[in-house]
Amino acid sequence: MYGVWPFKEAAQIVKLRKPRSDRPVLFETGFGPSGLPHIGTFAEVARTTWVRNAFEEVTGLDTRLMTFSDDMDGLRKVPLNFPNQQMLKEHLGRPLCTIPDPFSESDCFSGYMNNKLRDFLDTYQFNYEFKSSSVSYKGGDFDQGLAILLEKVQDVRSIVAPTLGEEKRDSWSPFLPICPSCGSVYSTRVTEYFPSRGEIGFVCDGSVGDFVGCDAEGEVSIFSGNVKVGWKMDWALRWYTYEVDYEMYGKDLIESAKLSGRIVRLMGKHPPVGMNYELFLDEEGKKISKSVGKGLTVDTWVEYAPIESLLYYIFQNPRRARRLYWDVVPKCVDDYLDALRKYPTIEPEKSPEQALWHIYGRGNSVPSYGAQVNFSMVGNLISALGTDAPDLLVEYLNRYDKKSDDYPVVIKELIRKGMNYYRDFILPKKQYRTPLASEADQLRQLLFALEAADFLNEEELQAIPFELARKNNIDPKLFFQMFYEIVLGQQRGPRFGSFAKMLGLEQIQQMLNKRVD
Repeated sequence: MYGVWPFKEAAQIVKLRKPRSDRPVLFETGFGPSGLPHIGTFAEVARTTWVRNAFEEVTGLDTRLMTFSDDMDGLRKVPLNFPNQQMLKEHLGRPLCTIPDPFSESDCFSGYMNNKLRDFLDTYQFNYEFKSSSVSYKGGDFDQGLAILLEKVQDVRSIVAPTLGEEKRDSWSPFLPICPSCGSVYSTRVTEYFPSRGEIGFVCDGSVGDFVGCDAEGEVSIFSGNVKVGWKMDWALRWYTYEVDYEMYGKDLIESAKLSGRIVRLMGKHPPVGMNYELFLDEEGKKISKSVGKGLTVDTWVEYAPIESLLYYIFQNPRRARRLYWDVVPKCVDDYLDALRKYPTIEPEKSPEQALWHIYGRGNSVPSYGAQVNFSMVGNLISALGTDAPDLLVEYLNRYDKKSDDYPVVIKELIRKGMNYYRDFILPKKQYRTPLASEADQLRQLLFALEAADFLNEEELQAIPFELARKNNIDPKLFFQMFYEIVLGQQRGPRFGSFAKMLGLEQIQQMLNKRVD
């Protein structure tokens, strides 16, 4: 058995579920379409796919992957990054599948979100089945589970009540009736249970934000989409109905998973094997939020970087919280390209230990890449030359590494995405600092040293600033920082030796002359 985490998860499925060959093993991921799908959503599908592939590799058994959208969930608040704010406010509390699409591109709010998610899952060619709450409720998939929940409602309440505040314990119900009068799912409360008839009594007297219930009351059937269950119950309901074998979830949902597991056992079946993962954090170190619009969305990453670079990043140590914001993009891409270079050197029997084996369909289609050009290098070149001419950039990159000519598609894509990244994230922050007299003198020393450096290699060029820092009794870090701020207009920058070799000494000298004169 391989030691990398997807294989460890596969071993847990074998141990705990004892899968049979008479039905496919079912993997599930969940999506709440209350906002645009972000990287965390995409990551969960990718990670689950990797566990699925590892499981198939070890067992040879058939599997399925179901991506489930809770489009019956109600709109609790209006996402700040959405258009038509007033219209959405008028629909607070109603199921997402009944609210108009604020972008006017789909038949409903959740339809737009679901399409965004599926577009990217399809782009990467995930093998999955899409299912939604509205179809499952209205189509009768959940009928048996709903009947059991109604029959055992008091037992369910006894499990959940200790986890609630005192003010909610008496009124809590696993069922959320959809008001037949105003259409709200969050302003209703259950007043009575009628298990023999499959019905519940309700009154619509609650509120969601500025929305206040219509005071309608009566009885409704629990079938045919007239009710939904709370999301913890919905988790248990899905597990029961579809006999889910594996589902992972964020660290913030560990207790919810435990509670859902107790409920599905009460219903007569076992919960899936689960893995909890750490959350991705935005630029402020907070959990990525769909409703606020912080963090990365799956439909913007590919403007700046290959999707495979993101997958390489999210493969690494899912149990460790990491920032996932725009400033991580260059390193994501560079690490991915470095892995591509090294992959051919990996012994075939050890390749399943590599992230690329999982990213590229169990190692079946890993592309080759042998050039030393990376994303950071392209970005530094764009920044130094101040050009948006791809042909000129290709010329400079070929001059630095002749092998780049063997990978024209990769290089051109790096340039295109690198220019997008430079335009949106580097250029707006550029600020050239005027050198102090002592700093101008140090830069002139660098100019003088470069005049006799035509035949030096990268390491020899790299040593020049270190020698000048020593000569001037300056910390080398401060010397490089001074160079970046004055010559490049940025706080951090490239490794000097490779940068000078790629750009050419003449170009470096022109840049220095411009800043010290």
